[in-house]
Amino acid sequence: MQRYYLIGSPIAHSLSPWMMNYSFRTLGIDAEYGLMESDAGRIAETVSRLKEIGASGWNVTMPCKEAMAGLCDELSVASSIGGSVNTVKNEDGRLIGHTTDGIGLVWALSRSGVSIRGEKLTLLGTGGAATAILIQASLSGAAEISVFAHRPSSKEKVEAIAGKLVPHTDTRIRTFSLSDTASLKNELASSRVLIQATSVGMGDTVPGRPDCLIMDAGFLHENLFVYDIIYHPACTPLLALAKSCGVRCENGISMLVGQGAESFRIWTGLEMPSDDLIGNLLN
Repeated sequence: MQRYYLIGSPIAHSLSPWMMNYSFRTLGIDAEYGLMESDAGRIAETVSRLKEIGASGWNVTMPCKEAMAGLCDELSVASSIGGSVNTVKNEDGRLIGHTTDGIGLVWALSRSGVSIRGEKLTLLGTGGAATAILIQASLSGAAEISVFAHRPSSKEKVEAIAGKLVPHTDTRIRTFSLSDTASLKNELASSRVLIQATSVGMGDTVPGRPDCLIMDAGFLHENLFVYDIIYHPACTPLLALAKSCGVRCENGISMLVGQGAESFRIWTGLEMPSDDLIGNLLN
């Protein structure tokens, strides 16, 4: 039996075991997916244990993604640029690191009939998921990406990533402040896709914090596709606003399945039953 795991902390709430084990059963693969708690300080010990028990691969979540990148023998282009790994394949003790979050987002958009090649995107956020999306969208041929960040220090982070992307893509990447609503409205007017990749809209009640980064319907247009990577709640204030304007939109369930499907493909070479998983998660 092949064994796969999710490592990180906390992980008890993760849907990954259900998705992976459902896929293994459906495709008749003799494999099992489990959980292994670890923090960044213990990850080297955890990886040694995984290698000792012969684990075929594992997913990595916070707070271990960056530390895992330093323990791999080889990194994908996206993982090398971002310095982060969420999927590891163990090839006879040689660890190959990948990042699948961005691929999951591109797959989710494609599934909804939206291609980003040659298009302009507006991306809200510069955290781990946003960074992975920025990198993969660039590698997948986006013409331009306007990134809106909370903190001035995030501009340096985006610029560093843009510099590393230069040998691989000619995507134009620009950074703005999220407080610059005039620029946000202007950039959205010429964008094909808006990607909301912050935690705003998750339902947390923080005094003085908005529950939607888009002020009103005037920021949206009929040709825009709105993607909010949040999937709980299923309809965030941003998605509710988009729906009220007749703007096509989607929550993060498909990205969740898409990133898992890419991990599954890396490990097994097979296609995960993604439509079944999405259907089950939506019902």
